[in-house]
Amino acid sequence: MRYGVVGTGYWGKNHVRVAKELMDDGELDEVVLCDTDESRASKLAETYGLPYETDVGNLDVDAATVATPSTTHRTVALSLLERDIDLLVEKPLALTSADAWDIVEAADDNDCTLGVGHIFRYHPALVALKRRIDRGELGRIKYLQTRRFSFRVPRTTTGVLYSLAVHDVDIYDYLLGRRPDTVHGQLDSFVRENIVETATITLQYGDTSGVINSSWQVPVFDKKRDLVVVGSNRSAYVDYLENTKLELFDAEVFSDPDDGLKSRNDGAISHSTDDREPLKVEVQSFVEASRAGEQPRADGAVGARAVETLEYAEESARKKSVVPVKQPDTVTQF
Repeated sequence: MRYGVVGTGYWGKNHVRVAKELMDDGELDEVVLCDTDESRASKLAETYGLPYETDVGNLDVDAATVATPSTTHRTVALSLLERDIDLLVEKPLALTSADAWDIVEAADDNDCTLGVGHIFRYHPALVALKRRIDRGELGRIKYLQTRRFSFRVPRTTTGVLYSLAVHDVDIYDYLLGRRPDTVHGQLDSFVRENIVETATITLQYGDTSGVINSSWQVPVFDKKRDLVVVGSNRSAYVDYLENTKLELFDAEVFSDPDDGLKSRNDGAISHSTDDREPLKVEVQSFVEASRAGEQPRADGAVGARAVETLEYAEESARKKSVVPVKQPDTVTQF
């Protein structure tokens, strides 16, 4: 398989490294880089001993990663899909749901495999947690909370909603296997006008609440990326900065017939999961799907639905109210 990496900036460099590793492992036949910045493309190409292009229209490959700025995803993706090139597009799939569904439709029309870079669907600890939730080990899921905090100057293009919270709206759908019923969003922009630097989102899935806190204005934790899932029997904690660690807390509140409500807390057990790099697993999954003519775990519809949920959060913030989520007529994958 001839494989392209379009966009060799901050995150694209990681895709180049992973693609080169897969080529060295014999999983790809050739890797070609593509970037409009020739200086950047040529330096990276020289580092890895790979060819490069500066015009995506000249890219002759079977499949490719698109890691260009989010504002260009629709244009770049449509130009490649129209040439029957399977794509793994970095998240967010697009900056509007209309553009995102245009990309999904183009992939369908051209019978292409379309993956989206929702990398946490390939995070070993989160995958292990998903299996335990599906087996009922945590009991009924009552509450989820995510923190993604750092301290930095907000970007000029997209805020934390489309840069950070996009992960978590998808993770909650993935863990719970459904879309939220309602969304409430509080979006704050103090530093740059119209660039969200702090997002507080509440997703309601029936009786289950999911709270997302994302901010570039919290200097307290250095960098914080974690998830808490509270179940009726057990609770779980995942530190996203540690790929292989899943902590389970054996604790519950129960009703004693003779003594009313009581609590039990037997402490935490730390479980080790597979030590695999999420990005490499994601790209391998996409390559395997492309070869088989199938769709990967995080397909185009997953990416488009995540963008839709962000738009509901924006609508809620404008209206200062909870907004209902339109449920899909048919669902093939969460």
